[in-house]
Amino acid sequence: MSNPSLRQRDAACIAEIGRLRFSPLSLVGGRGNRLIEEGGREVLDLSGSAGPAMLGYSHPAIVEAVEQSVRSMAGASLLLYPNEPAVSLAERLLALTPGTGERRVWFGHSGSDANDCALRVLAAATGRSRFISFIGSYHGNLSGSMGISGHTAMTHTLPRPGVLLLPYPDPYRPRFSAEEVLSLLDYQFETTCPPDQVAAVFIEPLMSDGGLIVPSPGFLKALEARCRRHGIRIVVDEVKVGLARSGLLHCFQHEGLTPDLVVFGKALGGGLPLSAVVGPREIMDHAPAFALLTTAGNPVAAAAGNAALRTIETEGLVERSARIGKLFADGLRALGDRHEIIGDVRGRGLAIGVDLVEDRTTRAPVPATTTAKIIYRGYELGAAFTYVGLKANVLEFMPPLTLTEDEVAEGIAIVDRAMADVAAGKVSDADVASFMMW
Repeated sequence: MSNPSLRQRDAACIAEIGRLRFSPLSLVGGRGNRLIEEGGREVLDLSGSAGPAMLGYSHPAIVEAVEQSVRSMAGASLLLYPNEPAVSLAERLLALTPGTGERRVWFGHSGSDANDCALRVLAAATGRSRFISFIGSYHGNLSGSMGISGHTAMTHTLPRPGVLLLPYPDPYRPRFSAEEVLSLLDYQFETTCPPDQVAAVFIEPLMSDGGLIVPSPGFLKALEARCRRHGIRIVVDEVKVGLARSGLLHCFQHEGLTPDLVVFGKALGGGLPLSAVVGPREIMDHAPAFALLTTAGNPVAAAAGNAALRTIETEGLVERSARIGKLFADGLRALGDRHEIIGDVRGRGLAIGVDLVEDRTTRAPVPATTTAKIIYRGYELGAAFTYVGLKANVLEFMPPLTLTEDEVAEGIAIVDRAMADVAAGKVSDADVASFMMW
């Protein structure tokens, strides 16, 4: 009897509730911007492993930092004792994140726990129990962070009681204009959602899992102004689109926002589990031991975080993301001349979405099976990418910020052929039946 494949072993032992598979890609290694699958084939990574692989794989800065930290571990946690890597990382984050007054940093393992922490401490510190978020938002997968999310993939979990979910204005499908959403918020404040009950609004400055939606100009700033009038705190979720990915260090800088709390995750650890909340002292010092995680602030992960932030500066990744992102987006837009399925290409920097449509006039989204087939064929041709959107019709490109010009050209060529091959019927429904999870 032959040995089972890695994919078969994965199916036999990894819980379905913790898996999201877009293709048969099964990994044994990685280097640079390439993933190495079982059998040794290298695949161009255009997904960044959903965002954490900001520096690709086995980046020398991360390798060196982790090796040094492991050889002389400064404890295993920040819970009982301060450790040098975590305190240094907190100092670095405070220096890099705009804000006024005394501020503090909380560390966790993922954006899910960071948003969850922000939610809990804001409710406790302000004495206000309600929150504002958006339909299409994804803030995490813990009970609190799920409770303020509004993505269609999360309808298995009800929103937190008292949460007000607003439409997020989509310039490509303007079902609700920015003005209409702001008017709806005003009406809610006048009627069923008294603003003095609202602790904070959670904002994605670029709605990622909702479809890589760039907000209408001025919308988020106008939202901020309304909330300021009522003492409602501004929480900006930078988990997926922050730290140089958008072409600025912080994505909220595109919108001119002045957040009270900023939530980091994914890229912060350079591929290791690490998240953070940066916020004002009066919130973050609400009570001792209020949000404890035993291994949060782990010195190895914190050392990787310090290396990741240093590398953003030393390798000029803010400017690189803007430049390479424009090259990539322009190349994808050019494919629209050959593929009517491409309705819109949008995003910021190296966070790019390709909205797939059945008809450019009606802008009706393609079935999720079509999106899945393009991703499946892309995998067969040598590239890994995923899809997002409330209708699962938006190809998401979230590659490492170290992506090269040659790799952009390679990726565009693969997407081009994948779309042509799917249109020609080279991928069947059966091929993608196991990858319709999202």
